[in-house]
Amino acid sequence: MVNDFSDTVENFLSHELLSGDDKVTYWYEGYCPKTNQLLRLPRTTLAEKIAYELMDYLREDGGFDGEGKMYGILLCEDNSGRLKVIKAFSGLWKGRDNISGWVNQIPGRKKFAMAEKITLAELDRIKGEIILLESLAVREEYQLLEGKYNQDYQKLREIHRERKRLRNNRRKYYQESLEDILLQEKLENLAQESRKDDWERRTFKKKWNNKLAFFKKQIYDADKQIQELKKKRKNLSRQLQSQMQGAYCLTNFAGETLSLSELVNKSFIPTGTGDCCAPKLLHYAAVNSLKPIAMAEFWWGLSSPNGEKILGNFYPACVERCQPIMGFLLSGLDGNTIKNNDYDMEIIYEDSYFLVVNKPSGLLSVPGRGSDKFDSVESRLKVMGKGGIFFRAVHRLDQDTSGILVIAKSLDCYKYLSQQFATRRVKKVYEALLAGVIVESEGKIDLPLWANPDSRPLQEVSYRFGKDALTVFRVMGCDGVNTRVEFLPITGRTHQLRVHSLMGLGFPIRGDRLYGFMGDNRDRLHLHAREISFHHPNTGEKVFFNIPCPF
Repeated sequence: MVNDFSDTVENFLSHELLSGDDKVTYWYEGYCPKTNQLLRLPRTTLAEKIAYELMDYLREDGGFDGEGKMYGILLCEDNSGRLKVIKAFSGLWKGRDNISGWVNQIPGRKKFAMAEKITLAELDRIKGEIILLESLAVREEYQLLEGKYNQDYQKLREIHRERKRLRNNRRKYYQESLEDILLQEKLENLAQESRKDDWERRTFKKKWNNKLAFFKKQIYDADKQIQELKKKRKNLSRQLQSQMQGAYCLTNFAGETLSLSELVNKSFIPTGTGDCCAPKLLHYAAVNSLKPIAMAEFWWGLSSPNGEKILGNFYPACVERCQPIMGFLLSGLDGNTIKNNDYDMEIIYEDSYFLVVNKPSGLLSVPGRGSDKFDSVESRLKVMGKGGIFFRAVHRLDQDTSGILVIAKSLDCYKYLSQQFATRRVKKVYEALLAGVIVESEGKIDLPLWANPDSRPLQEVSYRFGKDALTVFRVMGCDGVNTRVEFLPITGRTHQLRVHSLMGLGFPIRGDRLYGFMGDNRDRLHLHAREISFHHPNTGEKVFFNIPCPF
């Protein structure tokens, strides 16, 4: 194997292997930040053959056998139309960033390498201090003393309970056999004995509290130091993360170069973002005018501690680190694009704190796991905002539900509005079309819901495992076949209105693909979030929004 950054395919495969069928086995996908088009790059059988040859090389070169990590190859075409192969590994290899014959680290790591080294050393020091403070001998001494105190106090209580029982017997005897002054004298003696026991308990507690106070003070001071150290550790981690985000710069095939902080609209970007194989390979190809044809990533070395990664297996782009930036990395490539779902998303209100969106049926509220579930209200807003503005859905609407969705534009606003939802101070009104005739004109549906792990995503009514779920309903009209119903959910459980319609009113919502009839019209779920009211995060005044039902 030639140790250049790019090898010809012939250096990896024989002519016989090159002449075989080439099929797609996986798609690397991401949405273009500018056009919102779904961009794709395949993993093919040819790319996998090249990867297997690389595995053979790693097996023969013992230096690569120990540490488990992801490796990858990118099959490219240069300006002369010749096929080239470049290869990369994730993170560092035995502490080294650049190895001859492998794609270099993305520019930026060395800019903050010294700061990272200093910060990591300080984080290790803080960790050591916390461990020492958590394992102070005074903690064990306090626990032993506290155990002795509880044991001795319990014995004293048992003695006093027995004395009280005897006093009660004597009191009863005196009341039955004595009168006047003598009775009063005996009862007063019993009361005095009771007060003496009470004084003995208080004296016992005071003595032990004084003895334990010294230990409590040391433990309190240690815990206070631990909290301060944890706060410092958190701030240092954020500082290091911010440095990394600003230092790492990626280039795509449209010639655009952005830092991670500009690319990913998140308050926290996972450590290691930009260090994976895919970003390294695609960045190198873009900078060196190589056109990607196919890519393959695999795990080599010891299996991961959690068993998720196994030697020699191929894996998709990681959801946490690579997927959020894949669309940018693939931007500028010709072909392999898929038209985005044609869902119109209307913003009906916006100020400095939040915005209200009319979510269409079929569009997710937030991105799901996997590139096929990336398109959502949140991701589209981030594309529109070019990644520089905070956007987070305060609540959720099912993918097939249309209507009002509130999006916070800052973390403080998100927390303020989320608290209103959590304390049920937000009033929501839904409109639905049910596939049947409802007898009742109005009422309440109180059926607890449970997400049975054996039948997810379906929700079930379960009085044993379910969480409370309450819905108020009012019939708006009926045509003899369908009934139009207004729902006011008091709680906000997953699929609450869909299950309450079926199990509480006897009929599913029209177009419900999970709980409906097989022969039902399935062009869309006939459920619409029509109204919402809550207190404005800045003024505190109550605001109200309404989007008329589209069906």
